[in-house]
Amino acid sequence: MATHHISAGKWAFWGLLGLLALAVLAFLFRPESVWVDLATVTRGPMEVTVVEEGKTRVKDRYRVSAPVAGYLHRVQLDVGDRVTPDQPLALVDPTPASILDPRTRAEAEARAAAAGAALQSIREKVQAAEADATMAQADLARLQALDAARFVSAERLQQARSAAVRAQAILRSARFDEEVAAHELAAARTRLQVSSAASNGQQPAEQVTVHSPIDGTVLALLRQSEGIVQAGEPLMEVGDPRALEIVVDVLSEDAVRLHPGLPTRLTGWGGPPLDATVRRVEPVGFKDVSALGVEEQRVQVISDLASPPEAWQSLGDGYRVDANFILWQSGSALQVPASSVFTQDGQSAVFLVIGQMAHRQSLTVGASNGLMTQIIDGLAEGDRVVRHPGRELSDGDRVRER
Repeated sequence: MATHHISAGKWAFWGLLGLLALAVLAFLFRPESVWVDLATVTRGPMEVTVVEEGKTRVKDRYRVSAPVAGYLHRVQLDVGDRVTPDQPLALVDPTPASILDPRTRAEAEARAAAAGAALQSIREKVQAAEADATMAQADLARLQALDAARFVSAERLQQARSAAVRAQAILRSARFDEEVAAHELAAARTRLQVSSAASNGQQPAEQVTVHSPIDGTVLALLRQSEGIVQAGEPLMEVGDPRALEIVVDVLSEDAVRLHPGLPTRLTGWGGPPLDATVRRVEPVGFKDVSALGVEEQRVQVISDLASPPEAWQSLGDGYRVDANFILWQSGSALQVPASSVFTQDGQSAVFLVIGQMAHRQSLTVGASNGLMTQIIDGLAEGDRVVRHPGRELSDGDRVRER
């Protein structure tokens, strides 16, 4: 009997020892938990945007140019000064005549003297023509008196009439020649007078005033110092800074997703966010080089401010803004970090953590903005998923949160 009890105790001892050994081996060879970062499925506002840097621009800019070639007086306006319609902006003296050298001056004086002599000669001819016309008219009057008494023939009377008409024509021609000679003399004298005035520092007789075309502000002074200007040379730019638009250069692959009427949010300008609306997406792109030296195709997108002017009155022409083009938005979207979602066999999925186990969970996803992804089906609010799942993580693995 005692031997039976000793044998049963021995077997119990060795059985417990074997179970303990198996437990130790199971503990030693159990799979280690994978260290992971976890994220919680939440519900809240979400939007998908295209963000690019842009700048403000006055809608209607007017470039004021010199109407004539000449000498520009110094512009007294500064950038930012208010201007009104027809307000004088600048004065331009027409190009003065060049100063004559002694030889040219002597020739000009000789031409003026010759023109004066020619005028005097023509005036003598005018006096002679006047005398002939007076004589012809007197003869015609005398013959007409005799014709009443029939003491003169009709042929003689007709000759007298013809002589009177011819004398008047010669007189008119002489007077026209006198006017031409007078103008030639005036031109010769003007050349001398204008050149003399320029050499003596006198002011020219005429000045051309450049007027403002609009009610606005001076945006840029392209020429402020006095000096010679050519006709059509730009002097300044004016515009109304109360009429601003936003110009943004967008990558062409993003521009195809934009359209007129798209809501836009403006940030990064130093004030509160502003509302704007896309007015036009340019149909022509252009090549640009990024800060990293990469060539990119970009498209200009023009937006109009929708916020009240009081909110952006401190903005001016050429100010920097960050334009957020809102492609999609929701006030209550079930979402998860985009880094948690991966694709396997063409199906979106996450690793859903229940307890300490990771389970592969298939999903139906919606919009994504690169940071968060909308969940349509497959998860519930409050679920915990693995963020940045690695290749070492498999379905059913034990996980431990860092």
